[in-house]
Amino acid sequence: MNTRAWWGIISILFIIIVVLTWVLFGTPAPVEAPTVSTSSPQATSDPLSKSVTVTSPKANAAVEKKFIVAGSAPGTWFFEASFPVQVRDKDNNKIGQGVAQAQGDWMTTDLVTFTTTITLSGNYTGPATLVLLRDNPSGLPENDDSVSIPITIQ
Repeated sequence: MNTRAWWGIISILFIIIVVLTWVLFGTPAPVEAPTVSTSSPQATSDPLSKSVTVTSPKANAAVEKKFIVAGSAPGTWFFEASFPVQVRDKDNNKIGQGVAQAQGDWMTTDLVTFTTTITLSGNYTGPATLVLLRDNPSGLPENDDSVSIPITIQ
């Protein structure tokens, strides 16, 4: 074979190697787009929510327009040492809120004591629900959790 034929074969092999290299390493791998959940957020069945205890007020206790909420919750309920607390009337309208503050090291999975003062707005009296909400900065429904305690507003 002459030199010209060899250079033709070498050129074709070089082109094939370049094309195969580009196909194997140059094109990005297909990526699946994340799916968006259209379901409404619901409380998880996280066994840690059963570890949340409220020492004040007790379930079915009568409270004034301003009262203290105290108890303990797992450290995973806190974000930056706090989590939200709400008071809802019998129609599930929010009539008060506060921020439970950790009273110790909250960066743990152990129980951490907390306290907050709730001041209710409006003139509502009657049955209500104290709702402790696990702080969820991610916004992911699977990280939601809550504990509800019946109370009576005087």
